Amino acid sequence: MEDKIVQRAVVEVLNAIYEGEFLGFSYGFRPRRSPHQALDALSVGIMTRKVNWVLDADIRDFFDTLNHEWLVTFIKHRISDRRIVRLIQKWLRAGVLEEGKRIRSEVGTVQGGSISPMLANIYLHYVFDLWIQQWRSKHAQGDVVVVRFADDFVVGFQHRFEAERFLTELHKRVAQFGLELHPGKTRLIEFGRYAAQNRSKRGQGKPETFQFLGFTHICGKTRKGHYTVLRKTMRKRLQAKLKEVHGELRRRMHDPIPEQGAYLRSVVAGHTQYYAVPMNGPSVSVFRMEVCRLWLKILRRRSHKHHLPWNRMERLIARWIPLAHVCHPYPLVRFGVIT
Repeated sequence: MEDKIVQRAVVEVLNAIYEGEFLGFSYGFRPRRSPHQALDALSVGIMTRKVNWVLDADIRDFFDTLNHEWLVTFIKHRISDRRIVRLIQKWLRAGVLEEGKRIRSEVGTVQGGSISPMLANIYLHYVFDLWIQQWRSKHAQGDVVVVRFADDFVVGFQHRFEAERFLTELHKRVAQFGLELHPGKTRLIEFGRYAAQNRSKRGQGKPETFQFLGFTHICGKTRKGHYTVLRKTMRKRLQAKLKEVHGELRRRMHDPIPEQGAYLRSVVAGHTQYYAVPMNGPSVSVFRMEVCRLWLKILRRRSHKHHLPWNRMERLIARWIPLAHVCHPYPLVRFGVIT
């Protein structure tokens, strides 16, 4: 408990120092910033800038491979108090407990520590943010859009040759600091306002999609036929959450109905609060419907003789499961206000 209090206090101090240093396209684990702001920034950037190619990148095992020596060097660049630096070094050397044995490592951040996200942001600020800011201003000829949330970032380009050149240089850049791009999660795809038209001329079918912060981003159109970035709940996230709910319902099978209903209400409300963005209403409705179906299945299995009629189930659903509704504004509306 004392260690967590000290970590939280150091995070507050570091936030006060680094918030003036961090760049605007960094959204992960920062005060008054959220994943939805990163999603809004990405959508607005793709729709309002000349973006034709998107690099969806992820650093392999970033929190486990972060180099301690480089991190301490970066911290000393801004923090002159040796006591704070020494305290951070102790946390980095603390290691982890596995089967009662203490294992130390020369790489990686504090496992489960509240200071880990802050240290990760400092590391990537020097390794990635400052570098791409300089690259964009000195080497890019077309528009370049950047959004980073922790170790997951998306970069949009106007020209393909610039995107390929950047990806090659990015591999070299992260390798200098002991990092590696995840080969399975790093892709350069054609994505943007004219992607569908250009791919159709070449006979290549629909534009590819990419995933960011739990959403699959798709080149879509509005009801009036205008281009837009359609965001849908990732299929894997949806299936994983339903599997988790099913397992929890089996564990709570014989709990009173009000307790089950309160649990499911919090699950559906939390899912809606995050995923109910404009034009993603159908996916949120599917999640709610599947949760109701799982609940009905569990309630009918509580007894071999009892058959729960649908009219009673409808009353339970209306009582405990909130309706699915869009609760976020369009990206340009919110992003225009806070930017």
